[in-house]
Amino acid sequence: MNDTDTIPLPLEYGATPSSVSNRIPLDQQLAEFKEFGNPTVVQSATFESPTGGNAEVRVFVNEYWTARQRQAHSLHEISYRACFKPQLPRFFIERLTAPGEIVYDPFMGRGTTPIEAALLGRVPYGCDINPLSLVFAGARLRPPQSAAVEARLREVDFSDPGEMPEDLLVFYHPYTLREVSALRKFLMNRRASGRSDDVDNWITAVAINRLTGHSAGFFSVYTLPPNQATSVKAQQRINERRNQVPPRRDVKSIVLKKSRQLLGDCDPRTRITLGSVTNRARLLNGPAAATPEILDGSVSLVVTSPPFLSVVNYAGDNWLRCWFLGVDAKSIQLTNTSRLPVWQEAMTAVFRELRRVLKPGGRVAFEVGEVSAGAVKLELAVLPCGVEAGLRPELVLVNAQKFTKTANCWGVDNNEKGTNSNRVVVFEKSA
Repeated sequence: MNDTDTIPLPLEYGATPSSVSNRIPLDQQLAEFKEFGNPTVVQSATFESPTGGNAEVRVFVNEYWTARQRQAHSLHEISYRACFKPQLPRFFIERLTAPGEIVYDPFMGRGTTPIEAALLGRVPYGCDINPLSLVFAGARLRPPQSAAVEARLREVDFSDPGEMPEDLLVFYHPYTLREVSALRKFLMNRRASGRSDDVDNWITAVAINRLTGHSAGFFSVYTLPPNQATSVKAQQRINERRNQVPPRRDVKSIVLKKSRQLLGDCDPRTRITLGSVTNRARLLNGPAAATPEILDGSVSLVVTSPPFLSVVNYAGDNWLRCWFLGVDAKSIQLTNTSRLPVWQEAMTAVFRELRRVLKPGGRVAFEVGEVSAGAVKLELAVLPCGVEAGLRPELVLVNAQKFTKTANCWGVDNNEKGTNSNRVVVFEKSA
């Protein structure tokens, strides 16, 4: 099978035929969208042009995708801070690309865009400065069989932990910490000896997703959600307040259970689809503004969401995951600023690089949100960045939805702070 061959996709992941959707302009598709029974509201927004004066762009508001639209593929069920739903990249991938084309995310996080692209028969590209991203995305692009995972775990000597940091006992029962440390040692030794394979990569990704959480499905005592590891001192306070001690957990059983959950939808047709494109996949660990590994004019679509003005501390939240990987979390140089001009400068540099790698006529779907209690609408701040980089602003899509439980638990009211809507700025590279 060569790079241009296509195969039948799984029925539940059958893409909208590009030959049909590409003949209808995107703005017309959005204006006529009524899948959930609501008419689209078309507005306009004014932004400051980098060449001086003001410019306008049309804004399309509707519920374009929802968690109820379809059950996302089980491979997506990995927790990561500030990740978007798989339905977001799917919406654009189906409408703006054909099978076999390259779909790229320069801030890939947990890998939602690359995974969804691969499930739809597109070639997945991704980049992130955080090495954890490569672990999460790479493992799920090449999912092993459950039996292979179980067999590999039988090779682990869970009584041989090597390093056992005592301060981690605020999270783990001594028995559990010994098993976690033993699994870490086993996987690190296989990597160091050059024997690591897809099964090891999978177990690594699952294990770092199970390190901490708030149920018996995690290795730890009750703590923050799995996408956010608290500090040792903060966990001590949680334990005291809840009058709790870390319970004994079986690491092997938890890894196997989570593996079976993630692999639940990986039927033979899904594996064929993934196998047809992952040999061309490219995942990079580095800055989004400098990706010489990606050829000029090779990418058909970019779907991404950048870091937002110090809203999320990705490195701090992932310090325990970094420990498991043997990575110094402090060495990860993430874009993290509260100053809008500095953020805009960084995004302009990224847009210049995206323009280089895009095909003529290729699109960027750049998802942003509201920050500073809704006082800053990043879609208006990002429009000049794309224009300055030489991209044409096509439209802004606002996907309006009701709140999730996560948003409500933070005391956020409906239609405030951007947490119940996706705001996506679409740019085009002119032919």
